[in-house]
Amino acid sequence: MRRRVVVTGMGVVNPLGHNVETMWKALIESRSGVGPITIFDATGYPTTIAAEVKDWNVSLVGEDRSYWDKRGRHTRFAVGAAKQAVQQSGILDSSFDPTRIGVYLGAGEGNQNFQSFTNMVTAGVEEGPFSLSKFLKKGFDIMDMAAEMEQEPNMPAAHLAALFNAQGPNSNCLTACAASSQAVGEATELIRCGDADVMIAGGCHSMIHPFGLTGFSLLTTLSERNSDPTRASRPFDKDRDGFVLGEGAAIVILEEYERARQRGATIYGEVLGYGSTADAYRITDIHPEGRGAIGCMKQAIADAKLNLDEIGYVNAHGTSTAVNDRTETLACKGVFGDRAKLTPVSSTKSMMGHLIAAAGATEMICCLLAIRDEILPPTINQETPDPNCDLDYVPNVARPSKIRVALNNSFGFGGQNVTLAVGTLRNGPGV
Repeated sequence: MRRRVVVTGMGVVNPLGHNVETMWKALIESRSGVGPITIFDATGYPTTIAAEVKDWNVSLVGEDRSYWDKRGRHTRFAVGAAKQAVQQSGILDSSFDPTRIGVYLGAGEGNQNFQSFTNMVTAGVEEGPFSLSKFLKKGFDIMDMAAEMEQEPNMPAAHLAALFNAQGPNSNCLTACAASSQAVGEATELIRCGDADVMIAGGCHSMIHPFGLTGFSLLTTLSERNSDPTRASRPFDKDRDGFVLGEGAAIVILEEYERARQRGATIYGEVLGYGSTADAYRITDIHPEGRGAIGCMKQAIADAKLNLDEIGYVNAHGTSTAVNDRTETLACKGVFGDRAKLTPVSSTKSMMGHLIAAAGATEMICCLLAIRDEILPPTINQETPDPNCDLDYVPNVARPSKIRVALNNSFGFGGQNVTLAVGTLRNGPGV
């Protein structure tokens, strides 16, 4: 009998809010977090809009800003979300063995410091890569190297382990837009099989920097609706012209059910199922028939031992690109069959943009809140029907709905596909 896994803490920092409840209120009120880019001067780029985290720093979660401001932007977001989740869970107030607490993130790189990178390359070319004394004589600041290292994807997980004395398994995956969903899924498996009792899981990312904007601009995947930013992200709408970059972090505390029950923890839901597949197709294109997406949804449903009529909501990957929206719609039909048009599907990316590696865990939290409050977040900017997208996308306005189980889809470049099934706490032993 495998061990059950429940969620006992949640935290976010993203364009719609600095905590879970603020974000959720904005989603239910159909508010957009998209606006002009202010982090750097985007003049001259085809896209000058994004969904930025505004007016936030680590002092708001009780941390020393002078210390954390030297770390990557993605790390600071992760610290903010993790502090909220850990505090809410109460795991540090209980008698947990620190070697049984782990960290599993889907974290991307931080906001790139191009000047420090240029300094390192220039010094290396002129003096050779092994001559530190010559670097210093040339005025090279050793902190440049430290600053660059802080942008690495594994740094947030390392910092969280140190911050919370989590001495158990520590991993990071960077499977593009599926990363934080995969991190939650893999962390769930570690608890199920007995390798950990608690996992601090989720993701963080910020690609709102010149390199990130340039890359996506060259792929022609970003919206260029610069004069009307709040209407730029419009998943499943015929008049969409691309996705909107976002940034942030989302962390959940996953815990073995019996341990959580015995210590009287508040349980926000159960991770019922996890599916993960690869398209094995093109690097930047989803399989046109949605075979990977269909496969991971079916895996998650089977893993959770669910009937299709038990699933009340799907939080879509829903990026606001024509290919993704059409293919995800096709995949939902391939999984749900006749029930596809009866199952509400919405994209919260329409309001917060695409948080890339942090997207999946954020949207999993949205699923848990939809179940808790019996209300479905909408897909805003649904104005012109797309004949290729003909499901119920909960257009523009949140909808009351009593649901017990939801699916969360995450699909990434390279053909990475992950689906998580979450729901209310089931009665009886694990399966």
